[in-house]
Amino acid sequence: MNSTFTKILSFILAIILIFFGLNKFIDFSFMPLPQLPENASNFMKSLSASGYVLPLIGFLEIFVGVLLLLKKWVPFALILLAPISLNILLFHLFLDLPSILPAIVIVSINAILIYKYWKSYKPLFQ
Repeated sequence: MNSTFTKILSFILAIILIFFGLNKFIDFSFMPLPQLPENASNFMKSLSASGYVLPLIGFLEIFVGVLLLLKKWVPFALILLAPISLNILLFHLFLDLPSILPAIVIVSINAILIYKYWKSYKPLFQ
């Protein structure tokens, strides 16, 4: 669980999550938003119009990223991230396929880390 590989993946995932989580609250002008296809744009506009979905997702991304950086409650953080990362993947799979690579990276890192911490999840399945 504490291998160098696991530490590197946790760090990379934490930085990605904190950056994209903060991006939901602070507009980073050096990172322009990509032009989304019409269906994806409509979906994002509806999430934004709700007034709570994107800020909640941003908060959860920052929270999980901080937990990963601090190495606190890592198995909990990874399980909390699982539905978020799956939805990121599904969004790109169905609405924005050309930009799917970052989603695959996030889901893959999350899956690898869940596998690495599998001993923590075994009691859930007994």
